[in-house]
Amino acid sequence: MRILDRSVFVGPSLYAHFPVIRLALDLGPLEQWPTSRLGPEFVDALLEALPGLADHGCSYREPGGFVRRLREDEGTWLGHVLEHAAIELQNVAGEDVTFGRTRGTEHPGVYTVVYEYEQREEGIAAGKLALTLLHSLLPPELREADDLPEGWEWESARDTFIRYAQRRALGPSTAALVRAAVERGIPWLRMNEQSLVQLGHGKYQQRIQATITGRTPYIAVELAGDKEETNKILSALGLPVPKQRLVRTSSGAVRAAQRIGYPVVTKPYNGNHGRGISIQLTSDDEVRAGFEAALEHSRAVIVETFLTGYDHRLLVVNGELVAATLRTPGHVVGDGRHSICELIEIVNEDPRRGVGHEKVLTRLELDREARMMLERGGLAADSVPGDGQVVHLRATANLSTGGTATDVTDIIHPDNREMAVRAVRAIGLDVGGVDFLSSNIAESYKAIGGGICEINAAPGFRMHVAPSEGTSRDAAGPVIDMLFPPATPSRVPIAAVTGTNGKTTTARMVAHIAKMSGFTPGLTTTDGVYIDGHLTVKGDMTGPVATGMVLTDPHIDIAVLETARGGLLRAGMGVPEVNVGAVLNVQADHLGLKGIDTVEQLAKVKQIVVEVARDCAVLNADDPKVLKMSAYTDAENICYVTMNPAHPLVREHVRAGGRACALEEGVNGQMITMYDNGSHIPLLWTHLIPATLEGRATFNVQNAMFAASIAFSLDIKLDAIRQGLRTFDTTFYQAPGRMNIFDEHPFKVLFDYGHNAHAVQAMTRLAGQLDVSRRRIVVLAGPGDRRDEDLAAIAQAAAGHFDHYICRRDDNLRGRDGDEVPRIMARALYAAGVPKEAVSTIPDEQEAIIAGLRMAREGDLLVIFADQLVRSWKQIVHFEPQAGEAGKKPDPSRPAPPAAQAASFDESDFEQIGDVVRDERGIRFAPEPEGDD
Repeated sequence: MRILDRSVFVGPSLYAHFPVIRLALDLGPLEQWPTSRLGPEFVDALLEALPGLADHGCSYREPGGFVRRLREDEGTWLGHVLEHAAIELQNVAGEDVTFGRTRGTEHPGVYTVVYEYEQREEGIAAGKLALTLLHSLLPPELREADDLPEGWEWESARDTFIRYAQRRALGPSTAALVRAAVERGIPWLRMNEQSLVQLGHGKYQQRIQATITGRTPYIAVELAGDKEETNKILSALGLPVPKQRLVRTSSGAVRAAQRIGYPVVTKPYNGNHGRGISIQLTSDDEVRAGFEAALEHSRAVIVETFLTGYDHRLLVVNGELVAATLRTPGHVVGDGRHSICELIEIVNEDPRRGVGHEKVLTRLELDREARMMLERGGLAADSVPGDGQVVHLRATANLSTGGTATDVTDIIHPDNREMAVRAVRAIGLDVGGVDFLSSNIAESYKAIGGGICEINAAPGFRMHVAPSEGTSRDAAGPVIDMLFPPATPSRVPIAAVTGTNGKTTTARMVAHIAKMSGFTPGLTTTDGVYIDGHLTVKGDMTGPVATGMVLTDPHIDIAVLETARGGLLRAGMGVPEVNVGAVLNVQADHLGLKGIDTVEQLAKVKQIVVEVARDCAVLNADDPKVLKMSAYTDAENICYVTMNPAHPLVREHVRAGGRACALEEGVNGQMITMYDNGSHIPLLWTHLIPATLEGRATFNVQNAMFAASIAFSLDIKLDAIRQGLRTFDTTFYQAPGRMNIFDEHPFKVLFDYGHNAHAVQAMTRLAGQLDVSRRRIVVLAGPGDRRDEDLAAIAQAAAGHFDHYICRRDDNLRGRDGDEVPRIMARALYAAGVPKEAVSTIPDEQEAIIAGLRMAREGDLLVIFADQLVRSWKQIVHFEPQAGEAGKKPDPSRPAPPAAQAASFDESDFEQIGDVVRDERGIRFAPEPEGDD
């Protein structure tokens, strides 16, 4: 049994609308060993290792359902068992995950196992450990030699996994803040493996790190960490604080204690979590020991008056006290029978106690500080305290050192409440914790005394959210309300655009319209990430990583996401939902890759975008496969786009008050028209949109219709939509590789990134509509990872429409031989009736483009389908015809052309192409296919 492949989906995917991991699991010979054949011993051992599996409902949807599946006569297969084990392992580590699904594939014994996860690395580790656990439970004869690591033990591996998971989990305070944000509909992104979290998107974002917010003043944090300075500030305001001295030597600590007067407290100058604090020191020797303990955590030590009273934590948020907790130091209570060491073990059996901040309470530790406390009381670890005797193991009451918490918010005296608020304001914190000693929090400090020990700049929320006793308080909610007051936006509008062709141009159009409307758009495309029109990251950026780049940028206030098939299949979407999701079309492309073999399967991938649309799904009503997607969206509106004004379904939709965009004929040409809620809204004549070449580029007419529909559904004003479309052109600098025209040579060049049959067909149709006085020449290619039939279809889409064809391949061969792609395309052209003398194969892209440029003469149209866009465009722009080419003579003042341009053609080269395999310039032409008519 082995894992063949693993995919981690960070967002909506084919499998779920939340993060899941997909495994391709090969059972091998174990396909013949379902749980019924493995027997009850296997099931019993599995349940002993993971008792929580007994609560899994599985298909029965009730506790015990999965165990029933395990014990049924047919049993269940080990892929299904691994799914549940991976889920339960995460549950054991404290994550609340429940979803899983296992399905067989067309390959016998190979299963697709899908399970939910909260933390990526933990989810991956859970799958690995589940696999190893199952191997360990199999009879030895069914295991391979390397299935189990040497010396592997389940209990040790489980505990190591739990610790691994907890190190990567959000801390309790951060998790509480995230939950409060989610409850208010505020999105969040984890920005590192610690506690740095972004709440909200784009320019609306706020950041937190634990309970420090992006608004917490740096100087306030520094003051809170400077206990001496804090003491001075609070004392100057008349607030109750102990006398205090800062010392750096042991002898200095003793002198300070003698001046202040015993008993005293020693603590680190800038410590936290109660580390290194020693209290109620009554002698010089104890002060020296306390000084050394504090010195382990700081370069200087505070000696201060010991205040009597109970330890309270008072939480102040945005100038208001929101919670008060009585903290009790870690302790055990004697029963007259067990030793202190045994009592600690008994207390730690409480399921609420864990390591660090793992659970509500922290385990007690018998460490040096605990032993010092016992020694001070005349006890040792093996002492047996009397029945009811309280034995303290810590001097301070921090939960992180085993203390307990009791909520006292409802009984705190108003004076004490005001005192806490004044103290936090004096330091300048937006969120602060006041450590206050008082014999009775219900009485005023003015009457019974008491004092402030310190102010905490990043107070923990665990004691307030989950106290050991008393009412749980919403400590996180007021922080979120401070960062995002009611009616304050936290999200930016998000549009996701997918389809086989046109999605880059449409996404660029939408971003341009948004910019014209006054927005600062973030745009992801196959060319890169753009912020407010500026390229910030170059490359194919259409997946979750690019989405994160846009949504974390503090400038953007709208996001337009080109969402490609590859990203959806590799990692899912980068956001759980979008405002507008658009599917432009679904055509045969990228088939045979990542398990997608049919157009129908490809449509299911594209459909994800509309499944997560909340406000509007924009669908191509002229594409039957896209039209069917209307049944799979929960969006408030559906906007149909059609170039057929008589479309029967769209007509009924409009009559019912639905939204649509149609292309209507008028006396002045074709009008893009919006319909919504009974309104008929003429938007713009197509010939006024530069990108449509006066309406002749029908595919860009359709792209403009989609862009208008998306912008309209994003509540962008009509005038801004009109202005955006009228100012969007297809120059290389605004839409690289999208129907770029260069006409500064005597011939015209049409430059495009089209790489599938549908795109080539659209450009071929456009080439036929353009006024051309002489020949049409095309440089044709297809990606190497496409199927042979897809490459042939690309060639067939162009066949019969050009006077000469140059077949090439991309730089990235993607598993093909050097000239395999152009040879396949040349054969397809021959099969379509193209004369052999009209076809050349020049594998290298640069050589093919230069050859085309050399062939072209005045009045010709050269169509170039390019892969390396910037390089290829530079070739076109900097091309200089030589003598006899395009009616020009060489300019002797110009330097010789680079090597890539050295090959030249004249008409005689065309005449003899069928007889030439490779000429003296190293350019290869297509020979007549062997055995092919």
